[in-house]
This record gives sequence, structure tokens and C-alpha cells, in this order.
Amino acid sequence: MARSLPKALTITDAAAERVKALMSKATDDMVGLRIGVKARGCSGLSYDVQYAKEKMKFDEVVEDKGVTILIDPAAVMFLIGSEMDYVDDKFQTGFVFRNPNEKGRCGCGESFHV
Repeated sequence: MARSLPKALTITDAAAERVKALMSKATDDMVGLRIGVKARGCSGLSYDVQYAKEKMKFDEVVEDKGVTILIDPAAVMFLIGSEMDYVDDKFQTGFVFRNPNEKGRCGCGESFHV
């Protein structure tokens, strides 16, 4: 019997609603949002979220709660098991990633390392 792999990413209801809102405002035909990681910041990596016009060959596809999230293949190993949320409060507004792979974050919260 094959062991099931953990989901690459789970999406909260708040994140799904925000993605739907963003997709409704997109000027071009988009298939979803693409998540990646970039070398940046004090700790080395930061999350990168952009509109996706098309699914690339090796993208990991997460379809949940009526939205499509594409994960850049180079980012999958950094994101497996993460939760994508959307926060709008006094201190921040934006997508937040709860990532069990993170070993630390920089003091400003802009980047992380694994």
C-alpha cells in the first residue's frame, strides 16, 4: 500500500476568499496564483505570490475552496505542509504562510530560512 504524501499546501477560508477577490479584479485571463520562494532578505528566502496566466509543466497544483494555487517546482520542497492564510489586522495585511519547514525568520519578518 502506497503511503500518501502530505499536501503541498493547505488554504484557509480567508486566503481562499482573498484569492477569489484578486482573481475577480485581474485584467487578463489568469488560471490562479503562483507561489514561489526567492533569495531575499536577512534570513535568505521570502515568499513570492504572483498571478499565473498558465500552468507551467512542473507546477504543483493545489485546487481547494474554489481557487487554484500553482507552486513553482523549485519552491515545493520549502513549502510542503504549509498553510496559506490571509490576515487583515492593525499590524499587517496580506498572505501569511505557516510553514513547518521554517527554522527561523529575520527580525523584520520579511524572510525565513529552512
